[in-house]
Amino acid sequence: MPKSVENLDIWQSGMEIVKRLYELTKDWPKEEKYGLTSQVRRAAVSVPTNISEGVGRGGPKEAARFGNIALGSLYELQTLIQIANDLEYLKEEDYSDLKEDLSVLSRRISSYVSYQENLQD
Repeated sequence: MPKSVENLDIWQSGMEIVKRLYELTKDWPKEEKYGLTSQVRRAAVSVPTNISEGVGRGGPKEAARFGNIALGSLYELQTLIQIANDLEYLKEEDYSDLKEDLSVLSRRISSYVSYQENLQD
């Protein structure tokens, strides 16, 4: 396990996505404040926080379990940004960039989970 979660690339990437999404959602319609905006932000925040919790629990079993939870939040986020794009809340370039970055991060988290699971054997 890393000495600090801040050393994990997947945590760093998750934090960058959180910052980007907070910036992108700040100008969404006010009626979405407690709807889509809130859901996008919560799902984004859930990715690095679950990775942190798994690392904080100190073993590969918990790291894998919370990594899977982070992955679920990431998949939820992918759907939410698709909805936002369909509603034209995102610029096409922002949507494309996010979609690619989320796809890359999902592969990296999946690899992290597999690695942690293999440590249990």
